[in-house]
Parts: sequence; structure tokens; C-alpha cells
Amino acid sequence: MRQVVIIGFPNAGKSTLFNRLARQKKSLVHSRTGMTRDRVAATCVFGGKRFELVDTGGFADSQTEPLSAQVKKAAWEAAKAADGLILLLDGRQGLLPAEQDLYRTLKKLGKPLCVAVNKIDSAAQEATVGDYFRLGEDRLFFISAEHKIGISELEEAVAEALPEEAENEAAADEPRPLRIAIVGRVNVGKSSLANRLYGEERFIVSELPGTTRDSTDVLIRTGGKAYVLVDTAGIRKTGKVSDERESAGVIKAKKNIPLADVICLVLDAKEFPTRQDTAVAKLASDSGKPLLIALNKWDLVDEEDVSFEEARELVFRRLEFIDYAPLVTVSALTGKRTMKIFELAEQVFQSGRKRIGTPRLNKFLVRIGSARDPLSSAGNRFKIKYMTQKGVLPPTFALFTNAKASFAPAYEKFFIQKMRETFDLWGTPIKLILKSRLNEPKRN
Repeated sequence: MRQVVIIGFPNAGKSTLFNRLARQKKSLVHSRTGMTRDRVAATCVFGGKRFELVDTGGFADSQTEPLSAQVKKAAWEAAKAADGLILLLDGRQGLLPAEQDLYRTLKKLGKPLCVAVNKIDSAAQEATVGDYFRLGEDRLFFISAEHKIGISELEEAVAEALPEEAENEAAADEPRPLRIAIVGRVNVGKSSLANRLYGEERFIVSELPGTTRDSTDVLIRTGGKAYVLVDTAGIRKTGKVSDERESAGVIKAKKNIPLADVICLVLDAKEFPTRQDTAVAKLASDSGKPLLIALNKWDLVDEEDVSFEEARELVFRRLEFIDYAPLVTVSALTGKRTMKIFELAEQVFQSGRKRIGTPRLNKFLVRIGSARDPLSSAGNRFKIKYMTQKGVLPPTFALFTNAKASFAPAYEKFFIQKMRETFDLWGTPIKLILKSRLNEPKRN
């Protein structure tokens, strides 16, 4: 797919423009500079041409912003790989020498280039735009991304600049890629793992907590299938986050969990599971999404001291409520077993979509009822008349009982475990809804 990259200096409004062009609030916007670090992408269609729009971090070196050199490098790499570029300038500060230098550098790439001057939203601002013609560009776009001024003209120019591509129409007919969100607490190696799966340094990696701020996704094709990999900010208590930009990233990471098709929970093999791991696992479980666990940094573990089975037992001793999730030991550093993540993601997704016929479910009820009568949370025995499946993702089942009751926790755990074993429902939460026949309307 063709790529159009937005590039510019910090606080020019790149993320606001990205969201406006993508028609969704995907890239985080903040009044402080340096919000965007990794590249954020979205699929757009302008003038019948389908392409990937990419938001980049601010193109500048800063003594006050950690990782600014890596952010600048990532933006430059995106520009070199692009099929088209949008250079965004801040219309409220006048044309800077550094912006002129960046313009000349981008022109040398020989790619279609649209120069947009942002924040032009008043007559007073329009009166100051003459300075920008010093660039010598044939056509400039004076816009306000925030107020949607001049956006349609910019979209038309982007569409005109992109060449026709037959595969654009074919791409629109492709099945929707499986969306895998990589989640976990800070510094467990989520971005390193995402880079390994992607096959190149797509995400910025650092030992600094909170390196990833925005939730960033990339399209990956492997084994004849397509996946969207979402690298999220490390989740920790917002009260422990001093930088409000990181706090915004944590909030967005939590919001992205329910939007995924599959969740990959990343743990650190040298330090697991912590209290924060438990909190993240609870978010993943409560979302109802299929789940797998990647125990990262396994290359640092001496398997003579800790076996896989011992590690697995320790994980699920503390995270018993997600013991339905398959666990794989991986190393983002060496790449060992990382591709297994795609295989497991497919398996747990199919498990979450599984439908079971009512006759099979009621045969199951007969077998389990003969072994152990249902026990309510009040300690009373009751009967389940029949059950049927109501939905998928997660598999949801309605159980009709002879009395108003809810399962005792221990019995519910037993019942769900037997369902997993009988119907191969591993890797997905299971939702049970108990309904009393007494509440059903009478039939004539």
C-alpha cells in the first residue's frame, strides 16, 4: 500500500492534521510538545486512491526531551520510505530557518511534496502568510487542522500526487486483518517484541519508562495472512505517572484493549508476575477478548534453574483468573519463538468465535449434572433445565434454571473448566448468564 507521511517540527499540529485527514481521533494530541514518538498510521481513501497515512514525531533535536534523536531518526526513515509527503509548518511563528532547511532536504528525496501551513484561522493570520512563499514552492496550502479550514484542497492535492495503483482496488477486497494488541506494564519489552515481529526497528525502544506514549499499529503479512500489530503504552497507575503526556498514553492503552481482536499480554521473565501485571491481566480478562501470554526475555533465564513448567505454574498461581490463556516463552532480543504469537493469536481468536449447538450443550449438562449438582452463591442446590449459546467473542451462554440463583464461585470455576475441556474453549473468557424459568412470560 502507498504511504503518505506527515512530517514537521514539534507542535506544528501534525497529530491534529493526521486525525482530521484520517477522520478518527487515533493519534494523541497534547498541548505540550513531544507527544508523538512512534509512527501512527491509518488507512485513508482520497479521490478513489487508497493509501496509508503516517503521523511522525517532531523533527527536531532537543536537550530537554529524551529520545528526541531517536524520534527524529524514525521520522526521517518514514520520510525516505514514503510515496508522498506532507510538510506541515506552524503558521503562528513565521517561517524558521530550520524549516527552510527541512524543506530543501525533503525536496532532494524527489517525492511528491505538499507544503501545508497550519493554524491559519483568522484574517490576522492570513495577512502574515507572505513569508512562506520564500520557500519557492509552486503551491502552498494554508489550513487550520483544528477548524477544518483548507482540508479538502489538501486532500485533493494528495490524491493527485499519488500515482494510480491497481492493487489499491484489490486491497479493499482483502479480509480484515486480525488486530493484536500488545499490552503490559512498563519495561517488559513490548516495543522490542513488536519490532521483532515486524522485522525492523519500527518502534522506539528505550529503558526509560513511558517511552511509548501513543498506541501505534502496523500492518504485517506473514504466512499468507495479514495482522495489525498494536504497540501500546506501558500501563501503570496514573498516580505514579509524572508526565501528563505519558498519562494520556496509559489512558489510551486501556481504551485500545477492547478494540483489539486478540490481546497479547507481555510479562518479563526475570520479574513476574508483579502486582501491576495482575492489574493489566485483569483489564485484559474483563475486556472479554481472546488472550495469550508472552513471557519475554526468556534468553535471560537459565533453564537449568527454572523450567518452562515451573515458570508456567508460577504465572498461573498468581494469575489464576486467566489460566485459560496459552503461554509461550519468547525472546524479543533473539527472536526465539516470537512467531508463535501469530499462531496462538489465530487459535484463541477462533476459540472465541466458536459456536456450539444446543443439543451438544444439553448433553454436556446431563453429564455434568450427574457428577455434581449446581451450587448457588447462597449455598443452595438448584437445577439447570437447559442451556443455549447467545453470542461469541466471548462465547456467551444462557442457562435456564428452576430457581433464581447465581453460581457459587467454586462451582462456576468448575463448570467453566469442564466447558473448556469438553468444547476446546481455550484462550477465551466464557460468559455465563443464569436465567430463572420463573421470570419467563407464560405462553398461551
